[in-house]
Amino acid sequence: MKHRAIGAVLFGVGVLLLALAAGLVFVVTPALTKLPYDLKPATSVAEANDAKFLQISNGVIKVYDGDLRSTVRVNQLKDETAKLGGDLDGKAVVWQVGQTVDRVDNKELVSAYGAKLAMDRVSGEAVKWQGQWLDDTGQRDTGIQFAGQIYKFPFNTEKRDYKIFDRDLRQVRDAKFSGTENIKGIETYRFEQVIADERLTLDPSRVTALLATFAPGATDASLVYSNQRTVWVDPVTGSYIKVREVQKKVLTPNVGAPTTLLDADFTYNDATITASVERAKESRNSLQLLSVYVPIGLAALGLVLIIGGLLVARQGAVAAAGEARHRADVPPVPAPVDAPTRHDEPVVDREGGPLTDEIPPASTNWRTDDEPTVPTQRTASDETEKH
Repeated sequence: MKHRAIGAVLFGVGVLLLALAAGLVFVVTPALTKLPYDLKPATSVAEANDAKFLQISNGVIKVYDGDLRSTVRVNQLKDETAKLGGDLDGKAVVWQVGQTVDRVDNKELVSAYGAKLAMDRVSGEAVKWQGQWLDDTGQRDTGIQFAGQIYKFPFNTEKRDYKIFDRDLRQVRDAKFSGTENIKGIETYRFEQVIADERLTLDPSRVTALLATFAPGATDASLVYSNQRTVWVDPVTGSYIKVREVQKKVLTPNVGAPTTLLDADFTYNDATITASVERAKESRNSLQLLSVYVPIGLAALGLVLIIGGLLVARQGAVAAAGEARHRADVPPVPAPVDAPTRHDEPVVDREGGPLTDEIPPASTNWRTDDEPTVPTQRTASDETEKH
């Protein structure tokens, strides 16, 4: 009975461990492969050495040469995320992003932009949301339609082409998978997006100001934009490990020579790459621990306990059956040969005659040989006398 109880306990614990392993795989892991609601603010810095860039300062428009630093800050808006409804409820998060480009020599601001957008928690793609906006001219564009990958790739990124949103074009362009590369101990997927000589839409007032400086005799101009964007992505988390953008913008007037307004090669600096690798490794370790190692360990231990419980219970059943057979096979103990029985016990002589098992018949007459068989009836006079 004791073996059966122990076996039942072991079996029950084993089943529980198997259930926990399944829960980690099918419940916890999918929750971990989504953008969290409590994402910590992140900052990335890219640097461009020996760049050519346009700067407007105190009304003066001029092209300079020097080193630039681009800083992108990402914050998740918890309150805005909590207000998402409809198809976005529980499936998207709201990010606010800001970028500044500064001169390294004097820290002066060269350009800046801000944006607010909603992103799918699994794919990392921008999703349509009425609260989105982009401000890269000093005025918010609420009609912007973000799409594709912008600041993140999907969890479990595949070796295939994706579409990356370009802020200058306000459209997506293909980013082709071009191979793998090890960066500081992490195997990354490399994607390349090539934008070649595409025209940007400029506000007429800005075109007039630029022509007044660089092509006074022109009446119209186009701004031609090129960008060779390379993104190194951690395929497990979809996070950017390294980004490089070789950008070029050329003002081409209808009269006069073209003017290069931007020619810069921006690349994440070493500190940003190191921080990105560390965050990716931490997220990878958590995912592998909870989706692979812990479930395998729990499942293995659960199976061992289940098998052990069955064996212990079986051993108890076999022991009980053997004990029952043993009791059935043992003959009854015979009485000792010399032990007296009721029938062969010696007759004990006692005064008045032998003791027997016979009970003498009851009788109302106790007589002697000198007494009559039937007692005589007394006379009435005798009764009177007696009283």
